[in-house]
Amino acid sequence: MRRCYLVCYDISDPKRWRRVFQAMKGFGEHWQYSVFFCVLKDIDRVRMQTQLETELNLKADQTIIIDLGADEESAREAVTVLGESLPKAASGVVVV
Repeated sequence: MRRCYLVCYDISDPKRWRRVFQAMKGFGEHWQYSVFFCVLKDIDRVRMQTQLETELNLKADQTIIIDLGADEESAREAVTVLGESLPKAASGVVVV
């Protein structure tokens, strides 16, 4: 079963930020500077977290992973955007 996650990170070092950004592009949609929307199977959620833990300095950086539930349509509808709208959802399945 797939679940939807909002992943937000605050990374103090630009090199680490770029590595995390590149890694996250493989797991979900880039919504804002350091925010991704991901629809993941349980194993992919574990892989994402493991990769993030490898890239982060856990004493200086912070990442928040918010579980938005299993229904992607409801998860997307739950998001309120003020200002410029979010990118349109990519059609099809994202292969990680």
